[in-house]
Amino acid sequence: MDIHHFNTLDKEELHLQLLRCCGSSAWVNKMEKAIPADDLVDLMEDAEECWYACSAEDWLEAFRQHPEIGDINSLEEKFAGTSAWAEGEQAEVSRATRAVMEKLDEANDHYKEKFGFIFIVCATGKSAEEILEMMAHRLHNNYDEELKIAADEQLKITQLRLEKLLS
Repeated sequence: MDIHHFNTLDKEELHLQLLRCCGSSAWVNKMEKAIPADDLVDLMEDAEECWYACSAEDWLEAFRQHPEIGDINSLEEKFAGTSAWAEGEQAEVSRATRAVMEKLDEANDHYKEKFGFIFIVCATGKSAEEILEMMAHRLHNNYDEELKIAADEQLKITQLRLEKLLS
């Protein structure tokens, strides 16, 4: 859809489309007030401004709407509304060997145990090996550092999805 069509969606449809891009209800509510947008650049700026105006709890709500990296079953079952996007975003990961996927699963568990939320990364174009390396590096962060990095990654995902929505 183009920006004009997006700007003229009824309130319910706009809410649903924004929720597909980011699972934070606070972000969606803030974005609804920012519409209409002049163009895609304006929309991206609004998305960023609204995202960083959200609380840590709002960020965590968005994180909970993602499947774990490499969890294809979860993509199909729990996240049907965004599964096509998430699957495309994780396309490189799905090509990993079984051994790498097992390491990724183990690393996901360790990450969740340490931080209390799943590993968030804009996975588009990244291999499972690259993501595994990123996760290992980020496991050295403290909670506050990691929450900020995950929030930055979530914004990348949200903006990528907005672009897909408006392509």
